[in-house]
Amino acid sequence: MKISILSGKGGTGKTTVATNLAQILDYMYVDCDVEEPNGFIFLKPEITNSKDVEVLVPKIISDRCTLCGRCVKACEFNALANTGREIMVFEKLCHSCGACTLVCPENAIKEINRSIGKIDFGKTDKIECNRGMLNIGEPMAVSIIDQLKKTIYNKNAIIDCSPGSSCNVVKAIKDTDYAILVTEPTPFGLHDLKIAVELVKKMKIPFGVIVNRADEDSHIITSFCREYNITVLGQIPFDRRIAKLYSKGKLLIEDEEYREMFYGIVKRLKDVMKCS
Repeated sequence: MKISILSGKGGTGKTTVATNLAQILDYMYVDCDVEEPNGFIFLKPEITNSKDVEVLVPKIISDRCTLCGRCVKACEFNALANTGREIMVFEKLCHSCGACTLVCPENAIKEINRSIGKIDFGKTDKIECNRGMLNIGEPMAVSIIDQLKKTIYNKNAIIDCSPGSSCNVVKAIKDTDYAILVTEPTPFGLHDLKIAVELVKKMKIPFGVIVNRADEDSHIITSFCREYNITVLGQIPFDRRIAKLYSKGKLLIEDEEYREMFYGIVKRLKDVMKCS
């Protein structure tokens, strides 16, 4: 069983939900928010291994190149440019499709490996914890997410996604069995929740909603969910004690009251997933 945790916007508490659910369910935790992976702050796993993630990029063999420009025309991502003196390669624009090597009539292009980030493998006393980390300045994270998801195999896993609805999120939630959308009771929260709802519906992934920082304005979210028959799995209150636990890098389930709250969310989640 693979459960993805996503949110339409950043700062809604997605990682808070993901880490607490992983711990309480004894599921593998996979941090696919590779631009800002912070789940390990709360789970505190021992990192047992790391591996680089590399992608293939073209390298021009200048003494073979005739500057015909076919590689430039073939590149859909503007990663190559013909200056008249050389073919320039913009590595960070390259999508590693290999089209340039296929069309070169002089075999003047070879592909070389370039590191874009890494994957850390860790363990707590209860669960496995893996995270991807994109190198600073790298624009594309999909390759890391792809390799990170391959570490799951057939295990039960909580997948902590990037905020928003970008390619990174699509790659992370693809082939998951259920999605949990974390939101907050504000107009911005509702606006971005609607975008996330459309995404999971388009990908035909069953889903439910958790309202974080719930207060007297929670009806903004619950009314929308009721209108569109969307399951509300639970609400996490807007509480100073939660902020204190979070600021100390602690899981909410370390507090007895909030542990019971998460047990309620888990029970609701299991009931809904049986029906989906």
